[in-house]
Amino acid sequence: MTISEFLLNGFVTTQAWVFEHWINPLLPRLGLLSYQEEAFDATEFALVGLFEIILLVGIFRPLEALIPAEDWPDRRGTRVDVIYTLLHRLGFIPLVMFVLMWPLTFKLDGWLRMHGFIPYTLEDIFPVLQYHPILTFFAYLVILDFFSYWLHRFQHRLEWWWALHGVHHSQRTMSYWSDDRTHLLDDLLTTAWFTLLSLLIGVEPGQFIFLMMIPRILQSLAHANVNWRFGPFEVILVSPHYHRFHHGIGTGSDSGSLSCNFAVLFPIWDICFHTANFSRSTPPTGIADQLQGRDYGSGFWKQQQLGLKRLWCAIRYGKA
Repeated sequence: MTISEFLLNGFVTTQAWVFEHWINPLLPRLGLLSYQEEAFDATEFALVGLFEIILLVGIFRPLEALIPAEDWPDRRGTRVDVIYTLLHRLGFIPLVMFVLMWPLTFKLDGWLRMHGFIPYTLEDIFPVLQYHPILTFFAYLVILDFFSYWLHRFQHRLEWWWALHGVHHSQRTMSYWSDDRTHLLDDLLTTAWFTLLSLLIGVEPGQFIFLMMIPRILQSLAHANVNWRFGPFEVILVSPHYHRFHHGIGTGSDSGSLSCNFAVLFPIWDICFHTANFSRSTPPTGIADQLQGRDYGSGFWKQQQLGLKRLWCAIRYGKA
């Protein structure tokens, strides 16, 4: 037995044990016995998220201590981001999004099929990919990252969407916890975007979940408070420095046409569409109007409330 097989078997055994002893007994009491299959998949999602959190703390935290991009007097500003990460990685927010989106997704999928639209998978278009799962995975990853780039540009270009996305950019002590710091309505819009995309390009649900895992770890690294560039590979994969410039006051952390470095994983999209900036400066993170005293909230619920207020202002007055 190889090491990978041993680890996979161990994970499957753990998932089955957790589901059998902790999750399954709760389903009848909650009236959710008919959702056993979905609950089993959710258990996998939560366990993977727990593994990610252990990885973040075990690897990225020491990196931030050894080679910080910014020196902070303390780390108290990162505490609220820990809450966001736990809610996202352990499955609570994805579960809420699933409950909200699944009925619409099911109806849309049925409507499309009723009208003769059956999405092709990449394997259907390129049969050779059936024998190269790693290549298939990378192809889907590139497609999803391309659309992630454009979603990110819309979050900055559309003033009403920036009103929500500002929650993410308002962190003055950006760390590896900050990737999941998002407004709940922003989460819903992003989920809808990728749900529709997965339907159109034929991504299987199991593939889609796995395709989200590796990018999430890399995005946590990109947000880490680490003074780290990738040298000649900076044009291949988003580095912590490259993404920190996107979050920098006066460099990328803005709405409209002033922002840059939108790429989530691969800077090639920024290069192709002329939004890349490979400056070597390391600006402080946050949003410029915070320096004039604008409050974005220090706690989870306050940040959500102020995000909705900015959204209302953007819709009514055209400026968040």
